[in-house]
Amino acid sequence: MAAVTIRNLPDEVHRALKARAAQNHRSAEAEIRAILEAAVRPPDRLLLGTAISNLSRKFGLTNADFEALEDVRDKTPAEPMRF
Repeated sequence: MAAVTIRNLPDEVHRALKARAAQNHRSAEAEIRAILEAAVRPPDRLLLGTAISNLSRKFGLTNADFEALEDVRDKTPAEPMRF
């Protein structure tokens, strides 16, 4: 898992962060993780798998349709690229 170092964090921001963490019964580090995750992975984001599933339902595709595609697809392993 990656580690991040934040330099030059103003004291007032650090104090506010620690207070917020205490309110949420978390460590300051756990609070920072929660803040960052909420910022970059909002709950209303588009999930690709869900979008594809909804689209296939909209057009009436079934598991049988996908099984038929699986039966006819080329299963030969791909050759690696050579440069």
